[in-house]
Amino acid sequence: MSKIYFASDFHLGTPSYEASLVREKKVVRWLNEIESDCETLFLLGDVFDFWYEYKTAVPKYYTRLLGKLAQMCDSGIKIYFFKGNHDMWTFDYLTKEIGLEIIDEEWQGTLQDKQFYLHHGDALWKGEAGYKFIRKVFRSRWAIWLFHRLHPNFGIGLANYLSRSSRKKNSVKDELDIQLEKEYQYQFALDHNVQNNIDFYIFGHRHKPMDVPIGENARLINLGDWVSKYTYATLEQGNVTLHTYDT
Repeated sequence: MSKIYFASDFHLGTPSYEASLVREKKVVRWLNEIESDCETLFLLGDVFDFWYEYKTAVPKYYTRLLGKLAQMCDSGIKIYFFKGNHDMWTFDYLTKEIGLEIIDEEWQGTLQDKQFYLHHGDALWKGEAGYKFIRKVFRSRWAIWLFHRLHPNFGIGLANYLSRSSRKKNSVKDELDIQLEKEYQYQFALDHNVQNNIDFYIFGHRHKPMDVPIGENARLINLGDWVSKYTYATLEQGNVTLHTYDT
């Protein structure tokens, strides 16, 4: 029976080329294993630690992953690629060349007769106005136009440096043992579910695998990451379960 798969936060490109390549090969092994029963694959953001598409240039790495995703798309598997906070500058290259459907923010719909709300998981919480402002600026047309003026060698190098610095800073937050009631994704799901009939909220971003109830009928799933945890989720016969890939 076919399944629907969810994964996020591969952060390919960090902390080094060598370490990223090992992780990329592991991701591809996983994709090879799930391909036979995968109907749809949702990649919920931060697949790359940095991604930017110039008119005639993209980051030169990730050949194994991109080739595998293209082959899966060509075989008829539907793959959704959500913009994360590290790979938000995704335009049309991955659609034209690979076949991915790009999701700018959230995806809400029905899967196996269940209602889903999917999002990378950032900028959902109340507060943190500074982050939301910077996020809005980075996604603006003029910021993209300005970055486009930089030579790829300089622009991609600068962005990689800033991205790794951000990842290092946020990794401290990821390891904090925050009470569930204070988790912003949990707070968002509780508020959203008051007026929406959602069965599953699925997020990435937080790097903290979670499967917790929301109210009486809904559940919140955080997909964890592939930096250290190698976790993902599957939907089969209307039920979502978290798994760890340890091969």
